[in-house]
Amino acid sequence: MSSSSTTTPTHATHVLVFPYPAQGHMIPLLDLTHQLANRGLTITILVTPKNLPFLQPLLSAHNHPNNSIQTLVLPLPSHPSLPAGFENVKDLPVHSFLAMMCALGQLHHPLLRWFTSHPNPPVAIISDMFLGWAHRLATQLGIQRLVFSPSGALALSVIDSLWHCLPKRDDPNDQNQVFSFPQIPNSPKYPWWQLSTVYRSYVEGDPDSEFIKDGFDANRASWGIVVNSFTELERVYLEHLKNELGHDRVWAVGPLLPPDNDDLSGPAQRGGSSSVSLDRIKSWLDACVEDHKVVYVCFGTQAVLTNRQMEALASGLEKSGVRFVWSVKSPTKGHAEGHYGAVPPGFDDRVAGRGLVIRGWAPQVFILRHRAVGSFLTHCGWNSALEAVVAGVPMLAWPMGADQFSNATLLVDQLKVGVRVCEGAGSVPDSDELARVVAESVSEKRVERERAVELREAALEAIKEGGSSVKELDSLVDRLAALEIPAGSKNLQSMRNGN
Repeated sequence: MSSSSTTTPTHATHVLVFPYPAQGHMIPLLDLTHQLANRGLTITILVTPKNLPFLQPLLSAHNHPNNSIQTLVLPLPSHPSLPAGFENVKDLPVHSFLAMMCALGQLHHPLLRWFTSHPNPPVAIISDMFLGWAHRLATQLGIQRLVFSPSGALALSVIDSLWHCLPKRDDPNDQNQVFSFPQIPNSPKYPWWQLSTVYRSYVEGDPDSEFIKDGFDANRASWGIVVNSFTELERVYLEHLKNELGHDRVWAVGPLLPPDNDDLSGPAQRGGSSSVSLDRIKSWLDACVEDHKVVYVCFGTQAVLTNRQMEALASGLEKSGVRFVWSVKSPTKGHAEGHYGAVPPGFDDRVAGRGLVIRGWAPQVFILRHRAVGSFLTHCGWNSALEAVVAGVPMLAWPMGADQFSNATLLVDQLKVGVRVCEGAGSVPDSDELARVVAESVSEKRVERERAVELREAALEAIKEGGSSVKELDSLVDRLAALEIPAGSKNLQSMRNGN
């Protein structure tokens, strides 16, 4: 993305950035941090000790005498549902999101002490949507808090509506009751089981549940929202958010890209190291003579398939006859040993030459942008969706949870850049049907491919100099720079004096 110099503050504005420790949340917020630092802001990033390595690419990109990015490392508070030694939910089952949200809430007082002892404290906090309690801290300090949404504007609108309206099932056992959102443009509808897992876990009166609810309420009350999306992609939903919140401090600044890859070239390895070398992946893809004939398969950093799902997916890929790259996530703590993530015996040998299986993390940005890749079988996580959009690759949608069903609504039903192949974290696809859809996805003259190419052009325009997202970023920096003398400076002084 272009780095504007026209709005660089004449004096350093200090902002605290607080990511939620999950890959899909941390990566885009760190990409945003890079953009803010490029525009002259001074940034402090708050992380727990074991998440510090994820900052290394960003810190390396800003390693100069006037270092604009500092780190604040605080220990992760304990929680009865979090195993000791684990500080990122990529290493834990999905239900650990709730416990992590509550554990991080205990950083309120350590952060308060840090603020009140800092000689030049931040004038604003930008924290993840799962860290809504930071609004209360900001209010106490007399500064502003901004929500960072790693989800798109449609998904964020649905999440906001859930916590604002608190809809309940008529029958507590009915997983299929449909909930409508008529106040949101295009009136999306979802059965109960497709709504946010965090919301469905809410138990009225439970202390942890009420803490999480208060956090989402605080998101509504916060000063502004920064969304990893772009105007041309989600205009109606961005306008809806502004109308709901009653102000225009909603900035669409995406697609956010890695700091070493603003020109959309190079491997763009972010999130880890690959179990298969980048050179080998590149050589394998380069050896594919035809363009757009490889199917890339990946379900993100959180989802782990059951062995039944693995068998059906492997069978479908084998029957399809297509070339493919499959990134397989290994089971994490809490997954029953021997029941998850196993590639069927002999599969690698049977598909040798036309299939590449990568166990663990894969350099997804690089793979999607390779000319050989023609479709992407994905869980519809928002980062993956945006990376596919920037690459111009149509999607085969298998949404499993979180915001992924809303994302599929946008991508498949509205934008027509993908087709559904399966739905649900527990669903097992029919291997014959999967084989057919996979094979068709790399055939010529697909409508989805044409739409994906059009959307790619819109995304690239948004992040060019003068594009909508660059203008939004510049506007965000201008508004932050205007907060240089915080309204709450008297509050801070009072706290320092022990009043």
